[in-house]
Amino acid sequence: MDDLRVRHTEFWARMEQHLGAGYARVWATQHVMAALDGRTAQEALDAGVAPKQVWRAVWEALELPASER
Repeated sequence: MDDLRVRHTEFWARMEQHLGAGYARVWATQHVMAALDGRTAQEALDAGVAPKQVWRAVWEALELPASER
């Protein structure tokens, strides 16, 4: 379980790095992505999708550089 928490913690740290602490969670609950089967990042995480997979969808949606993948 601790490993899962670390991965979630890293996911949220990356989200805050790119979107800011105030906006990251808002974006994660509002931005629907086809790569996540029409779910938001938060919905995907809540459904048990691996944070790494959710990050890849976010990375693509935000058009971040390859170095941030």
